[in-house]
Amino acid sequence: MSQREVKRNPLIAVVMGSDSDLPSLQPAIKILESFNIQTEVRILSAHRTPLQMIEFAQKAQKKGLKVIIAGAGGAAHLPGMIASLTPLPVIGVPILSKALSGIDSMLSILQMPSGVPVATVAIDGGLNAGLLAAKILGTSNPDIVEKLSSYSKKLHHKVISKDEALTSLGSTEYLSKENH
Repeated sequence: MSQREVKRNPLIAVVMGSDSDLPSLQPAIKILESFNIQTEVRILSAHRTPLQMIEFAQKAQKKGLKVIIAGAGGAAHLPGMIASLTPLPVIGVPILSKALSGIDSMLSILQMPSGVPVATVAIDGGLNAGLLAAKILGTSNPDIVEKLSSYSKKLHHKVISKDEALTSLGSTEYLSKENH
């Protein structure tokens, strides 16, 4: 699926305040693409491009988006500001920072005032944000539920395989063979 195709009728938006946040959000984008969920990816800063952020959030539902994933570092206002401007579910991804290791971002996103909820995943938890967004869409889409089920089965088999290798080899040999 090309980027142009992805942008035509996106169901999920992945937004960030800066392109430096993209590596943390790329796992969300990749998992959504692997499920063939059309995704729009944008840079919208709550502080540097507030009018564009407001316009995006206010028009998001009308253009067919169903879920917004918003990554933010530092003061991390982007997820909450978007959530205040749209009725759509917003998933906040705190971005790892040098100064406070992302704890500042996590607390900013977690501590939303009553009436403005933002679901929050772990610091740099882009993959879980993508999976949560897919699960939200899956409430009305059996194809997505099937893809999520298949993904879970692969995780299950991967852990079983690792357990078998560990019990067979022992911990020292397991680590030396880099089976993890």
